[in-house]
Amino acid sequence: MAGKLGIGLGVGFLFILMIGLLLLFKRKNSSSHSEFQTRKTHSNSSLNPNVESDSVYFGIPFFSYKELEEATNHFDIDKQIGDGGFGTVYFGKLKDGREVAVKHLYDHNYKRVEQFTNEVQILTRLRHRNLVSLYGCTSYQSRELLLVYEYIPNGTVGSHLHGELAKPGFLPWTVRIKIAIQTASALTYLHASKIIHRDVKTNNILLDNSYCVKVADFGLSRLFSNDITHVSTAPQGTPGYVDPEYYQCYQLTSKSDVYSFGVVLIELISSLPAVDMNRQKDEINLSNLAIKKIRKSALSELVDPSLGFDSDNEVKRMIVQVAKLAFQCLQPDRELRPSMDEVLQVLKRIESWNNDPELEHYVHASEALHNTVLASPELGEVGLLKNVKLPSSSISITDSWESKTTTCNIHA
Repeated sequence: MAGKLGIGLGVGFLFILMIGLLLLFKRKNSSSHSEFQTRKTHSNSSLNPNVESDSVYFGIPFFSYKELEEATNHFDIDKQIGDGGFGTVYFGKLKDGREVAVKHLYDHNYKRVEQFTNEVQILTRLRHRNLVSLYGCTSYQSRELLLVYEYIPNGTVGSHLHGELAKPGFLPWTVRIKIAIQTASALTYLHASKIIHRDVKTNNILLDNSYCVKVADFGLSRLFSNDITHVSTAPQGTPGYVDPEYYQCYQLTSKSDVYSFGVVLIELISSLPAVDMNRQKDEINLSNLAIKKIRKSALSELVDPSLGFDSDNEVKRMIVQVAKLAFQCLQPDRELRPSMDEVLQVLKRIESWNNDPELEHYVHASEALHNTVLASPELGEVGLLKNVKLPSSSISITDSWESKTTTCNIHA
């Protein structure tokens, strides 16, 4: 009898011990979960009062899938405004009245979580009036990964140059040079922030109703630290814009963006797409076509006739100088390309050279050197700007272009 009593007491004690351990585990787990939520959450209702909760990710609010589904009318195909390599973009309207662009990352993309996190991390650390703003996203743990951006209503630069919105004479040179300057400003800011865009192209340059630039699509972008000079990666990007050295060494630098921007400059001059399979074999890539025309001093054959190249001397002067700058950006050897900051300085001076006596000296020196390059094949791919001292500048890379309340005054 005493033995049975002892066994009963032992079983009872064991049962009580197990209950106690279970309660302790649940309490610790609840505390850990609460601590995790506290780290993710802060009160920021001014950003978006209609999010599912106050949870934030890298400083931006979470949206519920249901809310974004309603905003896009269940991702209606008629709401689709873009389709890229990583996802489909839909127009949406939030309950608070804001118009947004919602990117739905492809389910079959095995790198979608990496691209999602990458874009959020990069955009939340940047503020520049020529970069698209990220309003929020779904939870990174959600089955559907969605990114919510400000909606830019006027299409892409590519669509206006040679796409569905293209109209002869509708995008005059005064607008195109400002597009070039604002895009260069955004890229200079990125590089100063140690970020390589990796997919600079006219279809990633958005325009608002005032024709102000908003550079978008940071799915391929990479952050590099001060102690490294490049990022090694498998070849990615858009055909026609990719740095030739990228295919050889799989290394990205800020000069890779400079090459891509050189193609953008040629598109702004010519209104031609970066790649066209209907062109001759050695001219399929616009960069090859441009270099050939510039070397032959046949720039008039490249320029969009609607720009007034043959009738307006001021337009002709600017286009010639921009073409020479593009030629420098497209050098196969990245060491011969200027930095994005140098490109920006030159573009600003090209636009306003009548008020800048220093630029006139630069223009004449550049013309003389450029003619020497064209007339002397033995010089090979000489870097035009490498041998010309750029005018001094007091431009501040990171301070001058912080996002402010100023608006652009560009009108087509």
